[in-house]
Amino acid sequence: MPLDLNSDLGEGFGAWTMGDDAAMLDIVTSANIACGFHAGDPVIMRRTCALAVEKGVRIGAHVGYRDPAGFGRRAIVMDPSELRDETLYQIGALDAFARAAGDRVRYVKPHGALYHSAGRDRRYADAVIAALAEYDPRLALLGPAGSRLEDAAVARGVRFVGEGFADRGYSPAGALAPRGTPGAVLHANEAVAQAVSIALTGGVRAVEGGEVKVVAQSICVHGDTPSAVEMARRIRVSLVDAGVPVESFA
Repeated sequence: MPLDLNSDLGEGFGAWTMGDDAAMLDIVTSANIACGFHAGDPVIMRRTCALAVEKGVRIGAHVGYRDPAGFGRRAIVMDPSELRDETLYQIGALDAFARAAGDRVRYVKPHGALYHSAGRDRRYADAVIAALAEYDPRLALLGPAGSRLEDAAVARGVRFVGEGFADRGYSPAGALAPRGTPGAVLHANEAVAQAVSIALTGGVRAVEGGEVKVVAQSICVHGDTPSAVEMARRIRVSLVDAGVPVESFA
């Protein structure tokens, strides 16, 4: 089956930049573009959307907690209605720039701590899905299979797309290993092998040993991972060599 290759992009702010977005957009099929809360600003959002459209890459709203200082990787306790509204705000902001570039936002993917919080807590999952459905029920939700996010999407009739990670290690429970722990961030050779394993077998080897099931229609390579562009290029070539077509789900 075809497999999408996505990356988190547009994650700079002002004069500060992260990763080589232009080069990554030559490789991936879907771009999760920061919406100004964990990273990104109007200039960067416009530029990244324009580049994505130019290169034929699908645009996704990479929504997160309003935490630029923590890069959206710190969990924040919020009223679900507030999270819904902040998520709706982010989707709409990015969609304005996507439409100015000649396309539209096609899907939503939570970022960082929100990805994990909404994956575990149905209240937060429902808030994200409510914002998505209120804005445009045609949008898909990209996230971890078997999570509360998938449950919430299915309950609301929203298309859910399972995601796997090439460059992150998995715990025996099937979650991403916390950053900073041994094996949490994979090097290029490991990431290539893990991407191919997800595509061909639907599973990976956990950081502490044993096999973990990963149901994925899309594989992520983080834009801020060292040598991310070369890693993504090798992953795409390896997938094609293994007989796996690489194309966007959206």
